[in-house]
Amino acid sequence: MNAFALVNARVFDGWRLTEPSTVVVENGLIASGAARGERIDARGAVLLPGLIDGHVHVRDARSRDALARHGVTTGLDMASWPPELIPSLRGATGTADLRSAGLPAIGPDGLHARMLVKDPEAVVTDARTAEGWVADRIAEGADYVKIVMEEPGGGGPEADVAKAIVDAAHARGRRVVAHAASAGAYTMALDSGADVITHCPIGAPAEPADVTRMRTEGRVAVPTLVMMKAVACFIGAGGAGAARGVGAAGGASDGFAGSMATVAALHAAGVPVLAGTDANAEPGAPFQVEHGVSLHQELRLLVEAGLSPAEALRAATSLPARHFSLADRGSVEPGRRADLLLVDGDPLADIAATGHVLRVWCAGVEHLPA
Repeated sequence: MNAFALVNARVFDGWRLTEPSTVVVENGLIASGAARGERIDARGAVLLPGLIDGHVHVRDARSRDALARHGVTTGLDMASWPPELIPSLRGATGTADLRSAGLPAIGPDGLHARMLVKDPEAVVTDARTAEGWVADRIAEGADYVKIVMEEPGGGGPEADVAKAIVDAAHARGRRVVAHAASAGAYTMALDSGADVITHCPIGAPAEPADVTRMRTEGRVAVPTLVMMKAVACFIGAGGAGAARGVGAAGGASDGFAGSMATVAALHAAGVPVLAGTDANAEPGAPFQVEHGVSLHQELRLLVEAGLSPAEALRAATSLPARHFSLADRGSVEPGRRADLLLVDGDPLADIAATGHVLRVWCAGVEHLPA
């Protein structure tokens, strides 16, 4: 039996830090009752639920393990192929757990078709084929469905195709995540009925009416501010390829200001905002975001955009667990997976403390970097 007790840990309960207390772990789960096995003295350090990155791209064990090294114990992969890739990276002990959309739906042109997704099966141009396309993704093991929306006329899926994909996914009990990195794509994503919109506009912020719809229609946002900031700088430096993919901006600072304004408006409206980074090592991507460490950067940007530190922590723990149906994680309480992150410092006083990683456990097994 794998059992240990963390003593003298100040636990983040979703709102505040507890007084120094004991957390018992048995067989990969947080347990109640008397402590058994090894006693580990946290010496007053802060214990967080393992972090969840709501937007990653994982291609190999190195990227997966980089997540765990920085306390990211769950990664929500937002596009992968071939179908056997993610299953081959699951099941290892002491490292990050993964979920995936599998192959995303893209249009015949646009950034993703030109530079990133090389599998022709990803291209969906006829609404009549949407049902079969979604059925194929589910048969391959997709946990949710991903659509890459482009600016209207920008080569992404047409509105009727996107709506057909969403309807087919919902009929099969799958959530739909829509990529939308411009104001026009954001509106299209809302019109399609997608549940989660990842990224946020660079340049002009999301339309106020769209922010209102996000709240009243129960949508969820994963703004990926780390990526948006990098792409805004790329555009500001003359990156024409990225500009075609996300829409024009008036320069790096102006473009990213629009992204931050969108997040501030979404948060003020009460829209659930989840932490996600778009971490990737993809050749041809506008910017390669480091796995793991980037989530701590994302938390700092969310706080700059107006979230409190506690809200930012929930954006990387309980909220993604809720909105992606991961009922076994996201909080430190009996019965949940023992995905745990011990940090030096108080992240409620300074969110940067999340990056001061002392120890990480994935389902009760400590991650020990090679």
